Amino acid sequence: MSKLSSILLVDDDKTTNFLNELMLRKLDVADKLLVALNGQEALQILQEHCAQSASSCPVLIFLDINMPVMNGFEFLDAYSQLPWIQQRTTIIVMLTTSLHSRDLRRAEELPVAGFVSKPLTEQKVQAILQKHFPDRATPPEQPNP
Repeated sequence: MSKLSSILLVDDDKTTNFLNELMLRKLDVADKLLVALNGQEALQILQEHCAQSASSCPVLIFLDINMPVMNGFEFLDAYSQLPWIQQRTTIIVMLTTSLHSRDLRRAEELPVAGFVSKPLTEQKVQAILQKHFPDRATPPEQPNP
């Protein structure tokens, strides 16, 4: 399996970020893991990493909805104003406890690849990789004959 260049975790809960980062490191799915505590920090991280080159932009973002300073929807509104070159190489997955139909409808209008309920698990990560990065996903284990 080839690794993703980088993943950005955006959640105001430091424990959630720590556990997600720990699990992603254990799975060894990305060369770099970046963490932001709100949408504003995430935008700053994108400006820093994407300004260098498109290849240093996170290719996968796990985004919480309910955060202080700038929530997930406000981040997505600002993100949709970024240059297309930055947007086209990034998959955004909402990682949330809020699967309210109102949130799902709103997200349909924004550049979101899907919703995943918390907590993030190895199975959910593998499903996201298989769906959005099929050439990088771990093939299913074959039974020994």
